[in-house]
Amino acid sequence: MADADDSTSGGLADPAEGETVTGRGSLDRRRIIDAAVSLIDQFGLRQLTMRRLGAHLGVEGMALYHYIPGRESLLDGIVETVIDELLDDSELVVVGNDWRGYLRRLALAVRRTAIAHPEVFPLIATRPSMSPWTRPPLRSLRWTETFLRTMKDCGLSDEAAIAIYRGFCSFLLGHLLLDLAGPPVDRAAAGTDPATRQSAPDAGEYPLLASIEPDSMLANSVEFEQELEWLLHRLAAMFAD
Repeated sequence: MADADDSTSGGLADPAEGETVTGRGSLDRRRIIDAAVSLIDQFGLRQLTMRRLGAHLGVEGMALYHYIPGRESLLDGIVETVIDELLDDSELVVVGNDWRGYLRRLALAVRRTAIAHPEVFPLIATRPSMSPWTRPPLRSLRWTETFLRTMKDCGLSDEAAIAIYRGFCSFLLGHLLLDLAGPPVDRAAAGTDPATRQSAPDAGEYPLLASIEPDSMLANSVEFEQELEWLLHRLAAMFAD
């Protein structure tokens, strides 16, 4: 029943040496998933195995199978749990029928989640959906239902609500994956740290690129918010009464 990759270290030290063991105690599905998110944040998705996760929780890896059938089920649980945490965000409320303000706050909340879990977000983006109704990153049934209901409560038609959900998710997915593929977004937003800045390849053969300040090509929060406003403006022009 153990995962095929549990027998390989993948470059990570043995759990007893390299990971924090939280100690024994009552296990449940949410505690296991939270611990898995913590391990992915620390070491990356490829280092997550049931054996290491059990060691992190202070139990044998086999004990986890009583709560979660296996690694694939664990990954599905991680995706759903991390994205559904946004539903508890007190800022995600609609004021009147201001669906654009709601989407603006939601986009910034998803970006904060991506920045907080840069190793988890690609999993959210690429994990095959178990439902034809959902799209990453707002890919759970709860989020899809909540999103569409919010749009309809703001007076939008079914057609408009679905189109906005699709366009909004596509914007978030593309922008945030690009953010995470480059230098850390927080550092990019504040200006690249010279102490950690990687040497750029010579752009001498590409005169247009050579004339551009490299930092201007980095993802940052200002760029994200500007492009978000353009998206909201286009959606309003298409669907607002």
